Parts: sequence; structure tokens; C-alpha cells
Amino acid sequence: MNRAAAEPPLRRAAEIAQRLRVGVFCVARGDLASAGAVLRAVPAELRDLLATACVLADAALLDAARGELAGLAVLALADRPGYGALQKAAVAHALRTGLDVLVVLPSGAPRAADALAALLAPLADDGVAAVVGSRLLPGAPRAAMPLLRRMGNRIVSGVQARLLGSAITDFHSGCRAYRTAALARLPIRHNGEGPEFDTEVLIQLQWRGERVVEVPIPAHSGGRLRGFAAVRAAVQAIGSVLRARANRVYLVHHPKFDLDTSDEYVFKEAPTSVHQAVLRRGFEPGSAVLELGAGHGRVASALHRAGLRVVAVDHRRPAARFDFPYLEHDLDRGFAAPAREVLGGAADYVIALDVIEHLLHPEEGLAEVRRALGPGGRLLASTGNVAFWPVRLMLLLGQFNYGRKGILDRTHTRLFTVRSFCRTIEGEGFRVRSVRGFGPPIEDMVGRSAPLRALDRAAAVLARIWPGLFAYQILVEADVGPPVVALPASGSAPA
Repeated sequence: MNRAAAEPPLRRAAEIAQRLRVGVFCVARGDLASAGAVLRAVPAELRDLLATACVLADAALLDAARGELAGLAVLALADRPGYGALQKAAVAHALRTGLDVLVVLPSGAPRAADALAALLAPLADDGVAAVVGSRLLPGAPRAAMPLLRRMGNRIVSGVQARLLGSAITDFHSGCRAYRTAALARLPIRHNGEGPEFDTEVLIQLQWRGERVVEVPIPAHSGGRLRGFAAVRAAVQAIGSVLRARANRVYLVHHPKFDLDTSDEYVFKEAPTSVHQAVLRRGFEPGSAVLELGAGHGRVASALHRAGLRVVAVDHRRPAARFDFPYLEHDLDRGFAAPAREVLGGAADYVIALDVIEHLLHPEEGLAEVRRALGPGGRLLASTGNVAFWPVRLMLLLGQFNYGRKGILDRTHTRLFTVRSFCRTIEGEGFRVRSVRGFGPPIEDMVGRSAPLRALDRAAAVLARIWPGLFAYQILVEADVGPPVVALPASGSAPA
């Protein structure tokens, strides 16, 4: 057995408090006396080692509780702050005063202080970013929490864990310990100011790749919710996870869930994706293909392996080695001439997947595409559909938020519907041959479980049937039209 694991939690916690600056904050939700009692119950072996022990409270309640809080530090907020607002204040204070560890305990839980040692002990491992005290883990004392509340917490936390692919058992425990360095990397200022704060922090930590562990703690009920309030809290908790998931596939955007720091676009492997549709399309052997905005080069590489003559172009060339020419060139400058030079002539196909909408002047870019193609050449171009039904719904609700990627990618210079995209392409001398809709990338961006695969395929079917409403993304194939013929002046005979 690991010697450190065999040590009593209180001794290990004391060692951590000696090595790190630990602050303990008790969130007072109405009853300041109980918050004071929680902090006074901290074992003396730990209390003397803490950098701070502080009550988080509504300033309006202080006058009535001066006696109960005598000798305790208080961090008070005005204007009736919510649970999340109090925790934001604790995080800001911890970062400002240089704490290494922030411990949050709920008021109204007589044994919350007993959980302190259990919360601190796992932080002996420097790789642990956060510790959650779970009332639902095996080994957690079952007293103090009513049966219905325990069942409700278990059901709601189970649904949240399943949606997030998480092993956390108790998303709603108010007993937590965080490394402040991990919190500093999260967009906490955007988090909600109500009870949803706890769920949002766990989502952020998980998606940042931080390590979160759970420990069994004595049960506590915290602020009791009854009837409709309890149902509303459960709906909000699950709603936070659903919004985060929607943010993950770029259906909606909120900065609190904008944790993807990569600007590289993901190569889609699901059979319902636009990438796979292009790769399954039949190309004549030996055809010359120009891919614009090739990014990671996965599409161009697959086409090259299929026996096509490929040239890739993007504003930044990846560090990877390619067996075909990959030009580093600004697509907002003329790219047709250098591409034709490398190809040794005109391209038979130009592939522009999610590229046209990024150009400063899409019409000029399409004119360059036409110059790169030879007679009978074909353009395959995709873009997001701004008329996708969730975007319409958000507009109805007064929401229109740009994000890092997706339909409302903040680097887009133009937003298209199916009709406006086709009109723009045809306006530059192309003839649209086909339009195909694709659903959101559920399987590639959310998960590959059987229910998610079924949802992905259902969305794909709807996108094919009615692309204007159900397509997250559209793929247009268009031929080079006949050359424009200059008409003689009015009244004169043609030559």
C-alpha cells in the first residue's frame, strides 16, 4: 500500500497546509451563524496553518450577525449576491492574495469542516487540480440527507455525467478544493451567479483537461430546495450541460464554454460529414485538384493517395511533411497563377471547404477559382448555413453570438444561406449542379455512442430533405459556365 495513502487524512492535510497557502471560505446562504459555526469547527491542527478562513456573505445580513461572526474574517458583497457571485468573489480574493488552494464549504452543514481534511489530502499529488467531496460515493456516510434529495441528486448528477462523459458522481456538492492556478486558466468571470456555478466550473475543468478527483465526505444538504424550486434547479443543472454540449459543436456560443484554444479545423471522420462526402465522390483518375484552405492537409492527402494530382494552398503551411505540393499563400491575393504553375496547367477541380466565407472579398476569390479551372472544370465549395434552425431560434430569442468556430465563426466575413451562397457562386460565372445539406458534426464533436450516432444520422437525413432549414453545412458543386461574350453596341450588326 502507498505509504502516503495510508497516512491519516488530517496529517496529510496539515502537511499540505504547511507547504501551500490554503484559504477556506464558507458560503453563507442566509444563515450567517451556521457559516461561522462551520469555520469554528475546523480542527485546530489545520486552523492555525490556514492562510485565511473567511465567511462569504451578503453585506445586508451582517448587522444582524455581528456577534456570531466575532473574530472571523468576512468577505461581503452588496446587492443580494447569488451563490455563484459569492464564489466568484472568493476566487478573485484567492488570486489577488496569492493563495495556492481555495477550499469552499457550505453553511448549514454541521460536519462540513470534517470534510476539510479529506478535501485537502489528494492535493499532495501536484497533478490534481480540484477535489470534489461526494456525498454519493461508496463510503460516504448516509446520514443527514433526506432520501428524496439523495435520489434526486443521484439522478441529476447521473444525467450530467452521462452527457459529459464524466465519472463525477456528485455535481452539486458544495464541498470543494481547487488549485488557484487551475482556476486562473478558466473564464470564470462569465459563469452564472446562481447554483449553476458549480456545474459550470466542473465542465470547464474537464474540458481544459484538468484532473478532478472525488472523495467521500459526510452528507450535507446545504440550502434546502423544495417543490418547484428543486425542479427548476435540476432543469438548470442539466440545461448547463446541454448548453455546453451545444457550444462544443458550435451550435451556440458562450465564452464560459469557449475552452478550445486551437484554431485548426477538425477533420471529420463520420460517414455523414462533408469531408467524407467529398472523399467518396468519384474523381477521374489523374485529375488535377486544387484544394484551397487545406489546413491540416488530411483531405488533400487522401485525394493524393487515391491517385489524383493535388496541390494544396493555405495562408499557413503545417509543419507536417506532404507528398504533394503545399503552397503557403494568402488566399486574399491572387492564387490562380501560382497554383496553375505548380499544376502545370489548369485544375480540373477546385475544392474549397469552409473557405469562401473567410475571404475578405468572396466574389474576387471565386473569380480566382474560375481562373484556376480549365474548361469544364468543377468547384466543390462548402459553407455554414446561417438559416440553420437553431440560429433562427436564437435570433427569435434575441441572441446572435459569434464564436471561435462554427456557423457564426468570428473570422467569417460573410454569412450565407443556401440561396445566397448559390447566387454568389452563379454571379461569378458558375452553373450550380447540386446542393447537399449536412447536419451538425455530432458524432465527430460530441461522441460516438449508439444514441449519438443515431442522432447524427437523423440530423443528416433532415439536412438532405430540407437543407435550407436543417442543414448545418452545405456543399455546392458548380461547373465553370460558358465564357462571357461581349455584345455589340446597340444598333450595330454583330461581326
